[in-house]
Amino acid sequence: MKKGLIATVILILSALVLPAFAGTDSSGRSPSQPEEKLLGDESDGSRAVPIHLIPMYPENEDGEKGFKIAGDDDILLPFSTRWTCGACHSYATVSKGWHFNAVDANAAPGRPGQPWILVDASTGTQIPLSYRPWPQAFKPEQVGLTPRQFTKLFGRHTPGGGAGELESKNPDEFMREFISGKLEINCLACHNPNPEQDQAGYAIQIARENFRWAAAASCEFASMSGSAIDMPETYDPFMPMPLNDPKKTPPGVSYRKDAFDEDNWVFFDITRKVPNERCYFCHSNMDAGSDSPERWAADEDVHLTAGLKCVDCHRNGVEHNIIRGYEGEEFISANLLAATSSCEGCHTMGRLGAPLLKHAHAGIPPVHFDKLSCTACHSGPWPGEKTIQTKTSRAHSLGIAGINKSPEVLPHILSVVFAKQSNGKIAPHKMFWPAFWGTIKEEKVTPIDLEVVRKTVRNILAKQRLPRSGDWRVFTTEHIAEGLNLLQKKIEGKAVYVSAGKLYQIDNEGELTAAEHDAAKPYMWPIAHDVRPAAQSLGVRRCEDCHATDAPFFFGAVAVDSPIVSERDSSKEMVGFQESDRFYAWAFAFSFVFRPWLKVIALGCCGIIGGVILLYALRALACIVKLLAGRS
Repeated sequence: MKKGLIATVILILSALVLPAFAGTDSSGRSPSQPEEKLLGDESDGSRAVPIHLIPMYPENEDGEKGFKIAGDDDILLPFSTRWTCGACHSYATVSKGWHFNAVDANAAPGRPGQPWILVDASTGTQIPLSYRPWPQAFKPEQVGLTPRQFTKLFGRHTPGGGAGELESKNPDEFMREFISGKLEINCLACHNPNPEQDQAGYAIQIARENFRWAAAASCEFASMSGSAIDMPETYDPFMPMPLNDPKKTPPGVSYRKDAFDEDNWVFFDITRKVPNERCYFCHSNMDAGSDSPERWAADEDVHLTAGLKCVDCHRNGVEHNIIRGYEGEEFISANLLAATSSCEGCHTMGRLGAPLLKHAHAGIPPVHFDKLSCTACHSGPWPGEKTIQTKTSRAHSLGIAGINKSPEVLPHILSVVFAKQSNGKIAPHKMFWPAFWGTIKEEKVTPIDLEVVRKTVRNILAKQRLPRSGDWRVFTTEHIAEGLNLLQKKIEGKAVYVSAGKLYQIDNEGELTAAEHDAAKPYMWPIAHDVRPAAQSLGVRRCEDCHATDAPFFFGAVAVDSPIVSERDSSKEMVGFQESDRFYAWAFAFSFVFRPWLKVIALGCCGIIGGVILLYALRALACIVKLLAGRS
């Protein structure tokens, strides 16, 4: 009886207590409970930058906060931004910012931007990837990339966080993940103005799988040696033991002795207003196809020339919800400054000395503002007869020593392409043509795991060497047919190959067929920079900058890129990407040929009409005079 009563009491207490702890995080706080603000999460109004003389903390083997780092420790561990910076700034809040939240399914995807481009020239692959649900981009796992593999490939041009902090679901990666650690948010990548901040070195550490050490290795008071990638799976980075192989060096960090004060605190050179140079590492472009791609031969963005910084427009608070600046962002962004930080927002309110639209656009027919974005006339390179190849930091690893500087190196990104956006306005874009092996079911194309493709297709072109330029190998339709037949034996479903805007597959008669398909459409993202001043905008010379029968804006040639040789010299007209009728665009442009005559005729007619009116006015005046004289 007594035992039953005790059991009943225990059950009642469990029912009352357990819900209170259900759903709490590591700190015991419920997700619905508002997060407590830390020292650096709320401004006290001072414009001065706080002195960041702080202790450094590592992450321990349990993923928790370790003991304070001292310069004379026997085993020196890299400082953790989660536990060092997170002492005053809410790490969880920062991780929700635009640069880190791509893996968050609840984050608003926003306007499609530049994807990560997975390239494998040996298999004819060039495919857009993104954790965000952007149209035409695939999730990394669809091509067989785990978050760890994705981080190793593309973490070089990120400020950490995101996929770099996801738990691996692959049991083969558990030990490697413990050795290399997670790629935490690297606060210094943006907020350290010190010229010794080494983002290229940061990229090298990621290639070596030194994720845990990358942030520390990039700063000015630490240096790094060794590679986690060389360590056996039994290696413990928290209790490092000597290796039998003298050629392999365990990952280790050392700090400058003068970095520590008498209390073992370290000064971090931190700025609120991020220097432009910190943005440039991930956000640089160059026109590989121009006569002079060097930066000194090109003008800088007009805003930067005027003395503005990137963060004057691309603002954010402690939540790091950075403004991207596109039209309509204010309807999906929680950032209160989104509406006033777009092109129209600044130039309507005159922020930061911006010329007002009503003065700058006097005389321009209003229809232009309904059909064109601001960037259509003011951003990107001046359109030419044919698109040119462009390189970007994230696609071509710009800024890292030893990269292939050939203009033909993959991926092949083309610009400038004037295409219609989802809001119905025409804007300049960068673009590339996807090329990948996949399966098709109910008209939906899904890429095949790249490792499966490599093992199956690579031997078809084994005798061909990869070009030193980094360009495509020579693919023929016979190679494509052979590859599809081989893949069909290894996969479930119908094997297809996507390239040059077409879908290739083997029909019921065993013949290779090709047809246009939505999955093969080029991936495009809008161009925002570099912004040209009004004197260099489209239309500044005459209307014929756009409205001529051969104007590149409508009739420029958009090159078709493909590993298939027979497709490489083909192109499509720009008007095809604007959802416009070609004949209408041509006829409207042709009308401008006669507009000077029309103006002369109109002025002549106005002169004749004016003369007739004047003649009758004089005759009327004579009648009035006579009438008045008769009355007298």
